[in-house]
Amino acid sequence: MHAFSEMGLRIPRIQLPKEGTDYEKWAVVACDQYTSEPAYWEEADRIVGTSPSTLRMILPEYYLGKPQEEELTKQIRSHMKEYEETGVLRTLPEGCMLVKRTAAGRTRLGLVIAVDLEAYDYTKGSTSLIRATERTITERIPPRLRIRRGAPIELPHIIILIDDPDKTVIEPLAKKKGTVVYDTDLMLDGGHITGTFFPKEALGGVQEAFSRLYDKSTECFGKGKEFLMAMGDGNHSLATAKAAWEEIRKTLSPQEREDHPARYALCELENVHDDGIVFEPIHRVLFGEGKLTGEEIVRKTVEILKKQNPDAYLAEESDGNEAGAVDCGDRDAAQRVTQTGRKEDSYRIPVIYGGTCRVLVIDHPVSGLEVGALQTALDELVRTEGIRIDYIHGEQTVSELASSVENAGFLLPSMDKHRLFPAVAADGALPRKTFSMGHANEKRYYLEGRSLQV
Repeated sequence: MHAFSEMGLRIPRIQLPKEGTDYEKWAVVACDQYTSEPAYWEEADRIVGTSPSTLRMILPEYYLGKPQEEELTKQIRSHMKEYEETGVLRTLPEGCMLVKRTAAGRTRLGLVIAVDLEAYDYTKGSTSLIRATERTITERIPPRLRIRRGAPIELPHIIILIDDPDKTVIEPLAKKKGTVVYDTDLMLDGGHITGTFFPKEALGGVQEAFSRLYDKSTECFGKGKEFLMAMGDGNHSLATAKAAWEEIRKTLSPQEREDHPARYALCELENVHDDGIVFEPIHRVLFGEGKLTGEEIVRKTVEILKKQNPDAYLAEESDGNEAGAVDCGDRDAAQRVTQTGRKEDSYRIPVIYGGTCRVLVIDHPVSGLEVGALQTALDELVRTEGIRIDYIHGEQTVSELASSVENAGFLLPSMDKHRLFPAVAADGALPRKTFSMGHANEKRYYLEGRSLQV
């Protein structure tokens, strides 16, 4: 049986709020959600009020680049220190939390554990135990690093996936007796969550099952090239933790590096074969902000697309729902359109601008995924025109944002989750924002923390 350390894992000492804390106010959704919806974060702030909350220890990415960013970052450090010094936070013995989350009518299981950042490499062509599933945008790391650098506590919204079709690692724990630590609703339509603690000595079955996955990976990929874990959510957060560790690593002796808390990152492990995990598409909205209209955004996107895909065009409205006009506010209709034509070597992407709904057609695409073809064009447009892009999880939100004459929305299809590990193993990281594990309200809520202090 392999040691946890050999498999890129570590049993952590989890921090949680003291008994009696209102967990519904304590837990807040991942900071990279609702980035174009300030009303969400304003309502979260109203709900929390003066109660202890993870909201006071994270920076919603809506505020990145805004005047409040610097002051909010200072307040994060202050609240972390206050929560530790006043006993708001307590530290559990070494162990893991089994998380049962129900949201949007689906229930999934997760295991809160720490991963070794030495076993994670997001660079292209990586053969590390833990691999990125999308291209890491290094420009996104510095503002996140400013928050993590020197912070005494980490709070993860990171979800890492394992490929366990026989459900041997996480699922058996649900049948065992542990200590229920929290059992609460989550604010703002986040569903319900239960956390059951298992001490280190009760995790032998997890270690044995994970060892079998490790051996299978060795057989499949070769010694030293095992692929055990793939990023599900929070890739840039884990990349930030890696960057912070690399800074600290340089200052340590080889012996100090072995056990330094910054070498590890808390996360939630989930099984990609869990029936409660659904891969949702991540749509794109571009904001003209006075530089371009939505119609111009779409036209220029098509022009850029045609450089690599000569048979790309915007279908005429008279062509009917299958090609031209479509009810883009109808999720099922939009998804039907995106699925149409794949067998014919063709993509159809619903587009909304100024309330108008059309279909972008790419015949004989050079990319194996719709998102791969589209993202390259959008990246170039954003770079050359200086406009803004956001990544949106719901069709209705895209429709609302793209109703403005200055904006344009692109509706993308969902990805088959069973293709994830084979695709990453074969081709490396997928195009940026290829999939989402559910809609925004299904994302991980901050609950557990871990001390980063020596």
